[in-house]
Amino acid sequence: MKLIKEKHISYIKSLDTKKKDIEYWYSGHLRISGLYWGLTALQMLGSPETLPREEVIEFVLSCQHPNGGFGSHPQYDPHLLYTLSAVQILFMEDALDRIDIDKVASFVASLQLEDGSFQGDQYGEIDSRFVFTAIQTLSLLDRLSLVNTDKTVEWILRCKNFDGGFGLVPGAESHSAQIFVCVGTLSILNKLDLLSDEDKDTTCWWLAERQTKSGGLNGRPEKLPDVCYSWWVLSALAIFKRLDWIDGDKLRAFILAAQNEDDGGIADREGDEADVFHTIFGIAGLSLLGYEDLELIDPTYCLPAKMIPRIKNFNKTY
Repeated sequence: MKLIKEKHISYIKSLDTKKKDIEYWYSGHLRISGLYWGLTALQMLGSPETLPREEVIEFVLSCQHPNGGFGSHPQYDPHLLYTLSAVQILFMEDALDRIDIDKVASFVASLQLEDGSFQGDQYGEIDSRFVFTAIQTLSLLDRLSLVNTDKTVEWILRCKNFDGGFGLVPGAESHSAQIFVCVGTLSILNKLDLLSDEDKDTTCWWLAERQTKSGGLNGRPEKLPDVCYSWWVLSALAIFKRLDWIDGDKLRAFILAAQNEDDGGIADREGDEADVFHTIFGIAGLSLLGYEDLELIDPTYCLPAKMIPRIKNFNKTY
């Protein structure tokens, strides 16, 4: 089976035309992230101009709060997750000059705690995802100097477990997605050298063990394979230059089998309903596997690789 690029492009383009569907209104809490997922997928598919640039930018700006942070939708509370999505979109659209960078960076920096971690918003939840989103946002804005990155690195290393994985917080269960955000944070901060070769091998062994008989990858032991882990697992393996530790052909077949051949889009696994979340991460997985006729995705930033040289103070090692 081949990647049905044109149908995926049409599927993504159609998502914002379904305002009469109840699902559209139930997903408002994901709107700005969904826009980032769709735009990034379109970049990889070689169709970056499918969505109207100015409408995209205006929507992003409408989600910003006076404190600099962004919500997932106009009038939704600001959060680090949605602030990163907003900045990623503006970065891809070369429109960071449309925001007050210092105000956005100050919002992000205000959420750092004394131990180096970050809370996601004013309500205080702490998670390694929020650390990664904060660090990536500040990196894209060239404002990492506003936070204590040494403390952040210490906190990330405390999330590492004996099995090679990383958890949501120190002492939490290892999970593929948490490995990505923790390794990604170290990559952005140019601190991967704090992990020994043995550490890296142990982490990559844990990730390689996530491949199931179907060829798909799961997030942790004894769970079903899911297309989205094609990204979470492969990204960390790519950063560590160990993509060959999994069977790429079997994973490629698993992803392609999850496509909706009629309407486009990719599901979590074959036979399920497609959505934009699994569409981007399925395509991103194929990109990392070197699938023909796809733009290369960067495994740290989940942005088009050709745009990464625009990021200041990032020393790519993979």
